[in-house]
Amino acid sequence: MVAVMNTLAIYEQFRMVLGEERAKSFAETIGTMIEDAKNTATKEDFRILRESADANTARLEAALARLAESQARSEDRLVRLEQTVQNLADAQARSEARLDRLEQTVQNLADAQARTVARVEGLAEAQARTEARVEELAEAQVRTEARVEELAEAQVRTEARLDRLEETVQKLAEAQARTETKLEQLIEIVTKLVIRSDRHEGDLLELKFRDRLPSYLGRLLRKAKVIEAAELIDVIEPTVGAVAVDDFLRSDVVATGTLDGSSVYLVGEISFTADEDDVMRAARRTACLVKAGLPAVGLVACEKISPQTAEYASKEGVRVWLDGRMLDAESPRRSPAA
Repeated sequence: MVAVMNTLAIYEQFRMVLGEERAKSFAETIGTMIEDAKNTATKEDFRILRESADANTARLEAALARLAESQARSEDRLVRLEQTVQNLADAQARSEARLDRLEQTVQNLADAQARTVARVEGLAEAQARTEARVEELAEAQVRTEARVEELAEAQVRTEARLDRLEETVQKLAEAQARTETKLEQLIEIVTKLVIRSDRHEGDLLELKFRDRLPSYLGRLLRKAKVIEAAELIDVIEPTVGAVAVDDFLRSDVVATGTLDGSSVYLVGEISFTADEDDVMRAARRTACLVKAGLPAVGLVACEKISPQTAEYASKEGVRVWLDGRMLDAESPRRSPAA
């Protein structure tokens, strides 16, 4: 009865997992194994018991005379027989316990199988999701490769444009170099033209100033009269060297007149744009007359002068006539005593 119930329980437990035919076959096999395990131990023990009982009966019938003598031994054997029966009962109990553990093991296996099936189904679903994800990644890879290809083509176009741009920049650099060269040449030409123009304008200013000196300096130098520098050679030659005399003869203008009630000589340098060289020449040539004992004042006549040059002229005691007016009318004149 126990074996039938166990077989039915095993069948019901595995029917959903293995199917009806496989579950039935598996349950019958397990039930047979359980029944055989139970019957094997019981039949063998009772067969031994029967053979032992028959042998004892034969010996009792054959040795009835010795019954009294062997009574003690029979009782002792009976005790051992009872012990054997007890051992068989214990073995049966252990067998049933083992069968119970076997049933529990089978149940555990069934549970594990169910969990395995569930995990397999979960893995199958995960595999399906993985395959779908891989497919998505493959499609994304295709799109990425297409985009990379587009970027590569764009890079090629960009490099081509950069090559053209570099060529254009190179041409521009060369053109710029040529332009700078031409500009430097133009600056040089303009500088020369400015110098030439300055000289021409200076020459014109010199002619005009010499011609109109009494009018231009009428308020500063009364009774002004332009004279030739050569008229003073005999006076300065004994006191200065030949180089200084030659330098004095190159003065732009020399004049006489009255300054603050005293007769003086005026030594002037005329330039359209006055610079420090003009101031130095006026001061140096005026000094030649002063060394010869003649009262003299230096003058720079110009249309333009920088503040620095004007300040330098003031320090050197050279007066400045700028575009029709005196800048330093209060400056003292040089005299032989100075």
